Amino acid sequence: MISILFYILAAVAVIAGFAVVFSKSPVYSVLSLVVSFFAIAGEYILMNAQFLAAVHIIVYAGAIMVLFLFVIMLLNLNTTQSDDSGIMPKVIAFLGGGALFITLLGATKQAAGITTTATQSLETGLIKNLGQTLFGEFLLPFELSSLLFLAAMIGAVMLGKKEIA
Repeated sequence: MISILFYILAAVAVIAGFAVVFSKSPVYSVLSLVVSFFAIAGEYILMNAQFLAAVHIIVYAGAIMVLFLFVIMLLNLNTTQSDDSGIMPKVIAFLGGGALFITLLGATKQAAGITTTATQSLETGLIKNLGQTLFGEFLLPFELSSLLFLAAMIGAVMLGKKEIA
C-alpha cells in the first residue's frame, strides 16, 4: 500500500513540475508548484519524517509561494511577452538540459548499486528525537546560529530604517 501511495505522490509531483515549467500563466505555474510541494511533503510523511513534512509545508508552500504570488500580482506578470531572441538561447538551453539529464542518469545508476545495512527505527523523523539531538549534541552550534540570525535581523532593520534628518 505504501509503495502504491509513493508512486502516486511521485507522479503528482512530476506532473505538477511539468505544469510549472510549461504553463503559460505565471499564476498557474506557482499554483502547480504548490501542488508539487504538497506531494513532496506527502513523500516525507511516507518516510516517517513528519516534522520535515510540516516544515516543508509551512516554509515552502506557505511562505515562499505566498511571496511569489504577491510578486506576480504586484508586477502584473500575467501578460505574456513574445521573445524572438533567436535560436542560440534555445540551443544552449537544450544542451544544458541534456547535460543535466546525463548527470542525473549517471547518479541514478550509481545510487542503484548502493545498499544500506542500517535499520531505521519507527521514531527516526519525530520531533522528540530532533529536539534531543539539537539540544544535546549540537547545542553550541544551535545557539551560535541563533545569535547569528539575531545579528542578521538587527542589521536588516538598521539597513532598512529611514534616516531622519
